[in-house]
Amino acid sequence: MSTTSSGKNAGRKIVLWRHGQTAWNLERRFQGSTDIELTQTGVAQARRAARLLASLKPDAIIASDLRRASATAAELAAVTGLPVTHSAALRETYAGEWQGLTHDEIVEKYGEQYAAWRRGEPVRRGGGELETEVADRAAPVVLSYVDRLPPNGTLVVVSHGGAIRTTIGRLLGLDSHHWESLGGLSNCCWSVLGEGARGWRLMEHNAGTLPEPVLGDDD
Repeated sequence: MSTTSSGKNAGRKIVLWRHGQTAWNLERRFQGSTDIELTQTGVAQARRAARLLASLKPDAIIASDLRRASATAAELAAVTGLPVTHSAALRETYAGEWQGLTHDEIVEKYGEQYAAWRRGEPVRRGGGELETEVADRAAPVVLSYVDRLPPNGTLVVVSHGGAIRTTIGRLLGLDSHHWESLGGLSNCCWSVLGEGARGWRLMEHNAGTLPEPVLGDDD
């Protein structure tokens, strides 16, 4: 499936929204595909963000089936009246033995593996998935729903930090070695991809406010 625009559908947007806060986020504990609930703060974050994102008048919402993403998506559904389609393909990276460990524990027990990952080498963290494998499962699902949008339509994708970064990297056509340069997403923040004549552009990243129009020579 192509990651570039055909031109006739230019103007569509993808909002990739990370779930709200969990207890494991606070503990800096690697969640991966472990099914962790939102904290009360996480629910409040989702409700606040949903009110903002609803003003973008999304046409469709898809979400990871893990509870933290599903609960976040439900807040936007409540405001917009749109149904949520859940997909396991949008789950966070499965990281095997890393899951449930704190950052410090990972560095202590898997120091060489962690260092290799930080250098951008393809690493199965904890014996789990490669980042490219996450993009292989997530990006096609996102694009399949983009294909169903009306002209200038907007899709909201509710997922996880790592899965969102790999999907953005794939849709922008970046080499996987450079995906880490996109940086992380804070809880309940989002990134926006806009479709132009030459393909997808990163319009907003790790945003918590509504996108502003670009007024300048680079529009």
